Amino acid sequence: MSQYHVYGLGAALVDTEIEVTDHDLLQLDIDKGLMTLVDEQRHHQLLGHLNDHLTASKRASGGSAANTIIAVSSFGGRAFYSCKVADDDHGHFYLNDLASAGVDYHHNGKLADGITGKCLVLITPDAERSMNTFLGISETLSEAELHPEAIANSQYLYIEGYLVTSDSGRAAAIRAREIAEQHGVKTALSLSDPGMVQFFREGLQQMIGQRVDLLFCNGAEALGWTGADDIESAARALLKVSNSFAITLGAEGALVCDGSEFYRIAPHRVTAVDSNGAGDMFAGAFLYAITHGYDYPAAGQLASLASANVVSQFGPRLPLRQYPEIFSAFASATRTAD
Repeated sequence: MSQYHVYGLGAALVDTEIEVTDHDLLQLDIDKGLMTLVDEQRHHQLLGHLNDHLTASKRASGGSAANTIIAVSSFGGRAFYSCKVADDDHGHFYLNDLASAGVDYHHNGKLADGITGKCLVLITPDAERSMNTFLGISETLSEAELHPEAIANSQYLYIEGYLVTSDSGRAAAIRAREIAEQHGVKTALSLSDPGMVQFFREGLQQMIGQRVDLLFCNGAEALGWTGADDIESAARALLKVSNSFAITLGAEGALVCDGSEFYRIAPHRVTAVDSNGAGDMFAGAFLYAITHGYDYPAAGQLASLASANVVSQFGPRLPLRQYPEIFSAFASATRTAD
């Protein structure tokens, strides 16, 4: 039996969520709905402009893959996460948060000097999230942060596509995939953001290699990657780079494929207030389910339910008490369907 259900690799970012208006985004020249990389000066500039919003802000350990791995662990899976944080307040906060979530992690002795990555997540009234990310020390994440033994003792390796923006991060992702392939560990990757697909396609292809076992993306990323005009055509084209996939479609649910059959996953109707972390939660719940004996349709149903809960409240994560409640509702619905 594998020691871990899922091993994750991604950027370590301390998220600060702030509620803003579309006018705020316009004034600050922020691209709505996308992840934008910023330097430290721009990060401080944004914080200065949003100073009167900070009283309601929330801090949480984040980064796309971290959100996914924490979801796997919170549902009851065994999870490991590789990242890079600095020897600062945010870095210690981040690692303590991982440990509190039951996620194992690895770092090489003393934490390095520098600044732990930070992300300003700006939430507009339509629940859309716009992210401004200062990678900090995460930009230097490299093969040194990998734990080959833990990768080899996992069922799945999960890589966030955001790593493509860093040369050393991209190299680490490629090496992690190679280690997984050498040990028969299945590989999963998220395309992460339409901007990654548009501007870093070649690097993403290098991270994917010949193909991965499971690809996560949303509708915009699927269309952007394949150049298709509709989701059904994009879905067929994705099978050229992945043995299976899950495409999240927001209020329309999701489309998943186990390699041979396509399944439409119904949405769960909720009032969305914050879309931040929805795709990460979908991936986490999905990975938990398929590593615990569930087929793709059932995994999609659990993932859809979990992500609906995320968008109905602020923050990319759920309180721990909600995970058993969600799983109980899922299990009850599954039994009723049978």
